[in-house]
Amino acid sequence: MSFLSRLSLLGPGRSRPDFGYDLTAPRANDFLGGGLERESRLGHPAGRAIMASRRLPPLHAVRAFEAAARHLSITRAADELNVTVGAVSRHVRALEVRMGTALFLRGSRGLVLTSAGKAFADSTREALDRIADAAEGLHLRQFRRLSVGVYGFFLSRFLLPRWLALKTAHPELEIDLHTSANPVDLLASRYDAVIAVSDGEPRAGLVTRPLLPIATVPVCSPALLKDGALDFTSVPLLHNRPRPDDWRRWLDHAQLTKVPVRGGSSFESLGLAIEAATAGLGAAIAIESLLAPDLAHLSLVRAHPIVRPTRRHFVLEYEQRMADDPAVAAFAAWLSDACKQQGGNKAAAGTSPRKRTVGTER
Repeated sequence: MSFLSRLSLLGPGRSRPDFGYDLTAPRANDFLGGGLERESRLGHPAGRAIMASRRLPPLHAVRAFEAAARHLSITRAADELNVTVGAVSRHVRALEVRMGTALFLRGSRGLVLTSAGKAFADSTREALDRIADAAEGLHLRQFRRLSVGVYGFFLSRFLLPRWLALKTAHPELEIDLHTSANPVDLLASRYDAVIAVSDGEPRAGLVTRPLLPIATVPVCSPALLKDGALDFTSVPLLHNRPRPDDWRRWLDHAQLTKVPVRGGSSFESLGLAIEAATAGLGAAIAIESLLAPDLAHLSLVRAHPIVRPTRRHFVLEYEQRMADDPAVAAFAAWLSDACKQQGGNKAAAGTSPRKRTVGTER
């Protein structure tokens, strides 16, 4: 029942509260929420559904009451809210009429909360605190926990060495990592975001942020170069099974077309092939932008100076609906900056919708 309907139930034999103005006037009705209820009844069905399930008193009246209850003073509440004493008094009286009960006892020594007023004051204080906390949380960009799918070799060679820097920059950011060497597993629809491989083809509904270019170069243990340049016709070539054509493509690019690629050990992941090269089992094809940790530890060296560029990049990819998520935005900005600082992001900076192809990058 609306406030004005309650007034009608008072009947001719009962006195109506004196608010100092005509409660049937349009502005008073709007102030008390009647205008909103009328619009809901006549307006959009969604509005009718909302008002049917949640009939709230005006928020400014609730704020005025809560301040008055906290201070036990209309004057102090008015000072806090930067309104007139009369406005606070009218708000409080409007709530009392709306609820059909007194919220304050007014005596010569000031205001005293009734039992109903005390209960309502406790509830409104908690509710307003929750609203304030929610608003402050958005302002402070309180992050929810992210689920991120990531290409395993990128994680071990780039992200994990910088994890402490990420936590220092965003201590409140929590991330669950899910690794895979299979591009089919790294779909943005399965996670909040993925670090995958993109060839740059547009795709509606996805956002792709280029991170590092994918260019290949052969590497080996320093011991294999102690007698001079590597002879690719005699050294064992180590193969990464998810990328079976890497050696042939690099050899052709380096104009070593007569070097055969058959034979040699094969491994289930790029990481294992690199570890085998570090151990001296032969030469492997590596991704240049992810070589920094190995080269820094002198466990690997470039087996040849020629680098074969490709059309692909490691990218951070997520659905367009996640673009305004604070946690995704913070992680994306930090990761993009980290890649730029390495100097490996020579492709276009910025954000664009793209398509990540499934399969081995060329």
